[in-house]
Amino acid sequence: MNGDLNVAAGVAAYLEELQGRICAGLEVHEPTARFFEDAREDPAYGASRPRVLSKGRVFERAAANFTCARGNELPPAASVRHPATAGRPFEAVSLSVIVHPANPHVPTTHLNLRFFHAGEVWWFGGGMDLTPYYGYEADAVHWHRVAREACLPFGADVYPRFKKWCDEYFFLKHRNEPRGVGGIFFDDFAEWPFETTFDFMRSVGDHFLQAYLTIVERRKDTPFGEREREFQLYRRGRYVEFNLIQDRGTLYGLQSGRRVEAVLASLPPRAKWDYDWKPVPESPEDRLYEIFLKPRDWLDS
Repeated sequence: MNGDLNVAAGVAAYLEELQGRICAGLEVHEPTARFFEDAREDPAYGASRPRVLSKGRVFERAAANFTCARGNELPPAASVRHPATAGRPFEAVSLSVIVHPANPHVPTTHLNLRFFHAGEVWWFGGGMDLTPYYGYEADAVHWHRVAREACLPFGADVYPRFKKWCDEYFFLKHRNEPRGVGGIFFDDFAEWPFETTFDFMRSVGDHFLQAYLTIVERRKDTPFGEREREFQLYRRGRYVEFNLIQDRGTLYGLQSGRRVEAVLASLPPRAKWDYDWKPVPESPEDRLYEIFLKPRDWLDS
């Protein structure tokens, strides 16, 4: 790949197409709400095209935010691992998808795909992860099986490596617990040729709906009551903590001057915190902690 900043255009075209495909796929399962787009264009900065769905029967909040940014200096969250790029012109494109379901038996999910380019330096990042409130082994196995399928064309070692990376990244250090059952994650990644790495990013994006919508279809009509809803809101608090304290994508968005509404569209519409709450031993809530919030080889179950 040469130093032409226009190389980002091909990545941007794919991510915009994927944004539309994901929104359409989610709407198939949502009978009462639709995405709306709040596009903003800035000749100096770039484009932000968040699409947001709210107050659906199946999805309480879903957001798919495409951004194409450019500037004269990378924000610290992006340049910290590449000090040679500090102060250099850059172009960055990304798609961030977050789905917060209404039913506590449907897990929250997250997909992020991004590409940074500064002079001769480029890298890809992203991945997909799953955050259940009530654990189902069949769902976790399915999720990881599809994640492995996305990785297999690029080598047998890719899934276990990126699965471990995901477990380590989506870990709340201040809570000493994982955010969910993981998936795959990669960042500042430029070990392969550009086209191979771009193909890998496309494979991850193309497998996302297959991984998630199967689970949605299984669980969206599972009966639940106030107890399950309260636990869902409590566990959503962990999601908020991670996004605001640790997540590099959120920090990058805020540091780069993007609209706060678009950056924080990933947060759930409702969450709660209880002081020193503990699950009842051997309850379904306790099972989440004892079985699902521990790193595990789900494909060796």
